[in-house]
Amino acid sequence: MLASLNTMVINGIEATPVKVEVDIQTGLPAFELVGLASQATREARERVRSALRNSGFEFPNRKIIINLAPADIKKEGSHFDLAIALGILIASEQVEGFPLDKFYFCGELSLNGDLRMVPGVLPMVLELAKMQSDLALVIPKGNSYEAGLVSEIKSLAVGNLKELYDFVQGDNTLTPVKAYSSQRFFVNSVPDFADVKGQESAKRALLIAAAGMHNVLLIGPPGGGKTMLARRLPGILPEMQRDEILETTRIYSVAGLLDSSNPLVNQRPFRAPHKNASSASVIGGGRIPRPGEISLAQNGVLFLDEFPEFSRDVLEALRQPLEDKVVTVARAQATHTYPANFTLIASMNPCPCGHYGSDLECNCTPPQIQRYLGRISGPLLDRMDLHVEVPRVNYEQLRDRGNGESSATMREKVMLAREIQKKRFARYKINLNSQMRPTDVKKYCHLDDESETLLKNAFDKLKMSARAYDRILKVARTIADMEASESILLQHLGEALQYRSLDRKYWNS
Repeated sequence: MLASLNTMVINGIEATPVKVEVDIQTGLPAFELVGLASQATREARERVRSALRNSGFEFPNRKIIINLAPADIKKEGSHFDLAIALGILIASEQVEGFPLDKFYFCGELSLNGDLRMVPGVLPMVLELAKMQSDLALVIPKGNSYEAGLVSEIKSLAVGNLKELYDFVQGDNTLTPVKAYSSQRFFVNSVPDFADVKGQESAKRALLIAAAGMHNVLLIGPPGGGKTMLARRLPGILPEMQRDEILETTRIYSVAGLLDSSNPLVNQRPFRAPHKNASSASVIGGGRIPRPGEISLAQNGVLFLDEFPEFSRDVLEALRQPLEDKVVTVARAQATHTYPANFTLIASMNPCPCGHYGSDLECNCTPPQIQRYLGRISGPLLDRMDLHVEVPRVNYEQLRDRGNGESSATMREKVMLAREIQKKRFARYKINLNSQMRPTDVKKYCHLDDESETLLKNAFDKLKMSARAYDRILKVARTIADMEASESILLQHLGEALQYRSLDRKYWNS
């Protein structure tokens, strides 16, 4: 007898429908799984056999052929177990008369028949929501919160194989997963900017970065507070909207980073990979392609501490995602595209010992300093909108009992500036100044004669590139928005230019 069930396969962060066809024939006992299945998928043979027997069902002592169609798509993962097990029950006539067309099944079986949570459930639910509203997805109970984020599709959670059997036999019903508010699991754990002593210019730069989603390079001696400042940036970004929560949670779901204690991503991500991280872990890819750190930082912050210490492969691979906001990972059997829309905050010392340019003695030789700074290429440096010096904090600043500006106050300023940008770009597919195309820069970044002269002189003196020119105007536009100014004034442009001067101080010294 032949049985056919629906499930899904994950390609990148998208889900694609797959048919699980089960055919039980007479002949020598065998269990064949075809359809370009990965090793983890092929191991379903042993899991399903044990799960069926330990749940009290008969495992057919005949030839079983299972096809995962379409056969030209690579099948990765263990979530095919549930559909395969139910297909065997139907094909062996242990289950009869159950309508399957409207149901999709996913879940990994343990050897005793219990269902374990699997990665990628949210992309599956979102794909079903686009296909048809009367479809239902049967999932492990561990994925309930994730599926409940999309109320447009009915999701049914089961705990074990026996429970699913009773459902398809009509002996019990499965309660649909309850729709959950995206704020249910929100816990604000971001430290406050009020804790930072001194560094007012750096705080100002990060405020501008948050308002327009600009990239920042922090340069200064060790212990100045670069990491402390960066970790507080998510606290002044606006709260995530539902579409951002769905988008980011979908990436974490595919990466297998969701669990019962962290079922949703409703707080701006802050990712800080180690300087020894591989290119595949930061950019994405690997033998089995997975989203990298730049995709896990979607709608949030990617912090690269000790920027020059990262491998050159990682640093140069950042250039394309910083421009396109997506990253494409090409493999022999498939090409996956992951979103990479993040704010990059990078920090570094001005030299190997960290004291060059400060009031402490630097023991590095000029060639050592040049080799160290030379690890940051010109094209990558060009993509950093704000270059900010973070000097050593003095004793009086540390002992100051007063509190600086709080993150809540700074967030209000960011919200006001972003609201102006939202109205400006209401007819476009962009929301922030950093996303402006050359035509948008030309339209919304007008300069008066005095400002034009200043920019021309700076452009010639600092030998800027066309990209640096555009980014200065975008930053100036953000500064103007923070002051609710219709036009970019001379002081706005002057401040934006100030944030492009440190590369000449260090790299051309």
